[in-house]
Amino acid sequence: MITSISSLSVQQLRKAAKLKEKIQSLEKELGKILGASTAPVAQAVPAKKRKLSAAGRAAIRAAVKARWAKQKGLKSPAKPAPKTRSKMSASARARISAAMKARWAKVKAKKK
Repeated sequence: MITSISSLSVQQLRKAAKLKEKIQSLEKELGKILGASTAPVAQAVPAKKRKLSAAGRAAIRAAVKARWAKQKGLKSPAKPAPKTRSKMSASARARISAAMKARWAKVKAKKK
């Protein structure tokens, strides 16, 4: 049963803090015995930062500028150039297609 911290009483919070301290001291002691520091079990892993592409940042920037221009009553700035997709040659597409067909043929053959 998971309980939120805000719903715990002061006594329960103190007990939880004492238990956490005990766990940390036991982990330190175990590290001393084993000769290597063990990673604490209760540590939270930080979330990975997500990166925004340059095109995404440019699109957001253009939208913000247009919104401010609209609020200020100014004419909206020039529209950004349309996105250009990188084009793959027909031979490259054919090679990729052939490789995928071969891969799926192997998968289907293993199932039979």
